[in-house]
Amino acid sequence: MGRAERTWGALTVAALTLAGCAPGPAVPATADPSTAGPSTAGPSSTGPSAGATPRLPPTEGVLDYQLGGAYDEVDAGSGPVTPDVVVRDATAEPLPGAYSVCYVNGFQTQPGDADRWRGHEDLLLHDADGTPVVDPDWPDEHVLDPSTAEQREGILAILGPVVSGCADDGFDAVEIDNLDTWTRFDAIDEDGAHALARAFVDLAHDAGLAVAQKNAAEVAPLAARDLGFDLAVTEECAVFDECAAYTAVYGDHVLQVEYPDALDDAGLTFDDVCARDDRAPLTVLRDRDLVAPDEPGYLYETC
Repeated sequence: MGRAERTWGALTVAALTLAGCAPGPAVPATADPSTAGPSTAGPSSTGPSAGATPRLPPTEGVLDYQLGGAYDEVDAGSGPVTPDVVVRDATAEPLPGAYSVCYVNGFQTQPGDADRWRGHEDLLLHDADGTPVVDPDWPDEHVLDPSTAEQREGILAILGPVVSGCADDGFDAVEIDNLDTWTRFDAIDEDGAHALARAFVDLAHDAGLAVAQKNAAEVAPLAARDLGFDLAVTEECAVFDECAAYTAVYGDHVLQVEYPDALDDAGLTFDDVCARDDRAPLTVLRDRDLVAPDEPGYLYETC
């Protein structure tokens, strides 16, 4: 629900066979995760070190969501500035001087990445006829099936290096998309999906990365308190009146993105969003395709 149209390139990190993928204990979250677990220090120039305590993003400043193209400055109303927090695809580089979050599609295949998964159909969800299932809202994305330990190990063999590669590249956190596939596709084993989520979280934490839940407001308490997620990235929570579901468990460590077409459909303006008591401290309005400033349709506003 409310996911932006993704137009960025396919992941290119080579698959690596991982053994012993059983998840460890989740990192508990509180109403303010800054009081336990990850620290809230500012971004470093070199990114996290393996085994370092993950750091949460600042809760003041300028946010940008750059999945459609990476760039260094935004106009936040008083001229060009470097964002304090930025989300970029795993194929991009972190932004120097900013807290940089790395996007990884953890529970579905990435658009344009079919060749990577074609030889691993056992890791994909299949319907009753044996056909790989695609997300009806995103027909270029197949749904992964983490139901068994063997499937989870295979998925981690492919996506684990992408997550750890975010740390190697200097990102501060990783955003794991499509956590909620088990709520949308009945054939996925719920416990298996939870185990894969914990494995992603453990892998990221071991690499020194904080881990962001992406959307799925209805599972935020589970994600934060049981699965170990540290913060949230939410699209259109104002439109769906669900921002408080994230802030209730992640406190101010919520990155909020809104889109003009959805606001129009809901009869809202971005000023309305900014005036809400339950909005995240870092809230941004972006064009639906998340294009770079020199491309047609680019839109950027911040509260």
